[in-house]
Amino acid sequence: MKLTKFTHACVRLQKDSQVLVIDPGTFSESEEALAGAHAVLITHEHADHVDVDAVVGALKGNPGLQVHAPSGVASRLAEKAGDDGERVHAVEPGTSFEAGGFAIRSFGGQHALIHPQIPVVANIGYLVDENVFHPGDSFVVPDGIDVQTLLVPIHAPWSKVGEVVDFVIAVRAPQAYPVHDGLLNELGRGLVEGHVTRIGAKYGTRYARLSPLESVEV
Repeated sequence: MKLTKFTHACVRLQKDSQVLVIDPGTFSESEEALAGAHAVLITHEHADHVDVDAVVGALKGNPGLQVHAPSGVASRLAEKAGDDGERVHAVEPGTSFEAGGFAIRSFGGQHALIHPQIPVVANIGYLVDENVFHPGDSFVVPDGIDVQTLLVPIHAPWSKVGEVVDFVIAVRAPQAYPVHDGLLNELGRGLVEGHVTRIGAKYGTRYARLSPLESVEV
């Protein structure tokens, strides 16, 4: 499977001729990521994870596209795209389904707390083909499975470095790559990634940086 990282939280997965996109948000090259996609997974409603206009445009321009998202996001997208529920699907945690030829399992349910005065929204983490796990804005650890490729939110308004490291330790995937890094400069990135790389290695996780539009086989 080919994994291409886009800016911030968006990734594009491709196997054979099938393409799956996760979290094409406003911080990302969302239109480029969505080009030719067969399915889209959205973790939650925040704009850095879903560019509503771009996704609606993709739905209108690509009749084969299927979108899966938490119910509030799904309702909003369906209304704007004029979809009757045949191509925009609400996802609950603890379910399994097929999306664009990929096997998906969903986990979690709630966004990490930013501040008590900021409402907590629904957040779904997705495991793709028993391999790649994208947690969205949460450190939920998938239960009962062995993640092979972990996408790590390495910096966010809702996290601290120790929590990032503990997440990597808890999942213990053989390999990990960054997401949610759009707010970091190079100094901050080096600090966080240094801790994740060094401590993660003690628990069997090889962490590697991916730049925007860089691809790797997973």
